[in-house]
Amino acid sequence: MIADRYDAFLFDLDGVLYRGADPVPGAAESLARLRSIGKRIAFVTYNSGLTPTAVAERLRSVGVEARADEVETSALTTAAVLSGRGVGLVYVVGEIGLVEALTQAGVHVLDGEPERVDAVVVGWDRGADYTKLRTASVLVERGATLVATNADPSFPAADGTRWPGAGALLAAIETTTGVRGEVIGKPHAPLLLAALERAGGGTPLLVGDRLDTDIAGAAGLGWDSMLVLTGIDDRDRAASSMVRPTYVAED
Repeated sequence: MIADRYDAFLFDLDGVLYRGADPVPGAAESLARLRSIGKRIAFVTYNSGLTPTAVAERLRSVGVEARADEVETSALTTAAVLSGRGVGLVYVVGEIGLVEALTQAGVHVLDGEPERVDAVVVGWDRGADYTKLRTASVLVERGATLVATNADPSFPAADGTRWPGAGALLAAIETTTGVRGEVIGKPHAPLLLAALERAGGGTPLLVGDRLDTDIAGAAGLGWDSMLVLTGIDDRDRAASSMVRPTYVAED
């Protein structure tokens, strides 16, 4: 049994446990079985727009048992990294989850059109407009460090279409300024290591739907991974990818 090989199971959300407002069939039951045999679970998401409490509520709305302290978001990890570096002032292209995480970590978020900041932080932002992207670009050109919670260009909607992700907004600023942003979230180690810590450590299995972030991130840490075919990537992409998951599951 695959579950016997691992202590902790780290689950991505979009395309793995739900698509939009719809649950992925069988996902809630699979997690319930893991809990019933004593396996530890954490939820890890590149979605910087939601707080851990909101993520847990959303999971419960699709039938998945979840607590806020089991959730690691790219916003939390990014805030912890920037706070640890002594970053004081930032401009945010992002939503409440990112703003709250930064504020709680002691990083001051400036609104409007500030003259200068230490860093521009980019996350998922459904309210992003030209003015916000212009302000972010100008601040980067004035010397602000460009940081992103993740570089996922898209995420799967309930109807199977792809919607722009934080990576799409990051790309706009990078293209404008010629500056390459530093990505804190998947596939980079800080987010995944923080999620494993939430799960209590041990030998992990990462379950995700993207080869370029979920599976690549696990591979970079020497972890096993499972690609589920309910989100972005399919079996053909998995077969041709340089990054190979340990397991591939239809659902």
